[in-house]
Amino acid sequence: MAKDKKVDRLSALPDDVLVNILDRLNVREAARTSILSRRWTRLCAKLSRLIISSLDFLPKGVSCTGISDDELIRINAAVFQATDSILTRRNPGEHTIRLLSTTFYLRDDIPISIGRAVDHAMAAHLVDNVKFSVMTVKYEIIDMVEDDLVTSARNFMFFFDACPSAFGGLTTLDLENLRFGESDISNVLVTCKCLRHLRLYNCDSGICSTLQVEHARLRELSIFHCMVERVELNWLPQLTTMVFEGWLQFQDPLFIGHVPLLEVVSLTNLALRYHKMVLLSEFLSGTSIRDLKLAFNSKKIWVQSEYPTPCLASVFRQLRFMNLPHLPEGYDLT
Repeated sequence: MAKDKKVDRLSALPDDVLVNILDRLNVREAARTSILSRRWTRLCAKLSRLIISSLDFLPKGVSCTGISDDELIRINAAVFQATDSILTRRNPGEHTIRLLSTTFYLRDDIPISIGRAVDHAMAAHLVDNVKFSVMTVKYEIIDMVEDDLVTSARNFMFFFDACPSAFGGLTTLDLENLRFGESDISNVLVTCKCLRHLRLYNCDSGICSTLQVEHARLRELSIFHCMVERVELNWLPQLTTMVFEGWLQFQDPLFIGHVPLLEVVSLTNLALRYHKMVLLSEFLSGTSIRDLKLAFNSKKIWVQSEYPTPCLASVFRQLRFMNLPHLPEGYDLT
């Protein structure tokens, strides 16, 4: 190529290749390409993956734990503006949205505006997957008090009640730092009929409460550091993956009911002297475990030794992968 010739090879690529490239960027970065030309503006309206996160709007060099409430409100407003702007550019029904994901804070009424924009998008376009990641406060979990958790849960339920159609089409819901009312979680599960992935971090209905889960479509359930005494998987016919990290009390922390497709289970706990030992032949009875992870965050091994029995053999008849991280040094694996 002659040194004095400049060839724009990127713009020479076909539209579908360029859209594939833009799909690998976050929405904020992809939107910046629209200033290049009218063609690039049209390409942004064809994106199939719309991932809009408040974390992308943080001031440079500032973490989410180091910003003021006013800054959080500004960031939330930016998330809504980006969501609304990029959705209104699209021609209804022309291009399928494979993923519409928004991450935002529970601040003021902005979540309701985001929910209604997503609701409108689901009505006007073909949308395969919709995800809400709802963040609450900028504090660490150890700094939170019960009033913070209760207030955040009330704010979330206000948002939830204002946007039933949006929640009705959700496929993924990611929640943190919420202390719900007694029936709130059940109401959320009933409304979110399309839900396939649910992640709860430090969420409960009170310390030592019981979390009961029933859902026709849920495939993955992740529970991290929730102050629950017991999780009951009563009826989850599509559930394949369960992650449960950190439980509290003395009884069996997990009840497995009708979960015929459950095959991937990850259990992690910091066991104390008074914690009850887990009997795996009872704990995992009724599952089809193929992939099992047991993590020990203390020197106490919280799994009770068992002799080979028909019951134990039945539980592990399909086991293919076993992971035992953080096992205390010198512990006999036999």
